[in-house]
Amino acid sequence: MSRIGKKTIPLASGVKVAIGQQLEVTGPKGKLTVPIPAGISIVQKGATLEVHRAGDEHAALHGLTRALAANAVNGVSTGFTRELEIHGVGNRAEVKGKIATFTLGYSHPIEVLLPAGVDLKVDPPKSSGQPFRLTLSGYDRQLLGQVAADIRGLRKPDPYKNKGIRYTGEVLRKKVGKTGASAK
Repeated sequence: MSRIGKKTIPLASGVKVAIGQQLEVTGPKGKLTVPIPAGISIVQKGATLEVHRAGDEHAALHGLTRALAANAVNGVSTGFTRELEIHGVGNRAEVKGKIATFTLGYSHPIEVLLPAGVDLKVDPPKSSGQPFRLTLSGYDRQLLGQVAADIRGLRKPDPYKNKGIRYTGEVLRKKVGKTGASAK
């Protein structure tokens, strides 16, 4: 039995679910749908959801469906956040409405259109030498992670100079550059 699949999903107050061909979860932050594969069933018992499988041949989808359903319930009730940092002199970001503008050392600023359901907050550094902090928030965990990865991909962390965009808490090992004189 799947350890993740057999856990129940608690429903927060204000979250409504509709179970059919797919699971529709509606809450204060938005509405999400989760596909239910063949051989997997979702049952609502009071204020919890339970995920069951028809047989062992559906074991791979049991935990996956439960995790997707739990993320949907969590997202529409509390939401998710992802934090990024911009390191490097002159690298910065600003947001106006749904358009985020990044200055990352290229010849031109890069504009990113944020999708519906994802918000970006930029905290400028309090002193020089500190990074810009970006906080992405939204109710769809998959979309939020994809937007964060796309923003990080605009200027990946450089292991030689420790510049670029990285996730908060991401450990970056600094590499040693060339020494200048070659040994013969």
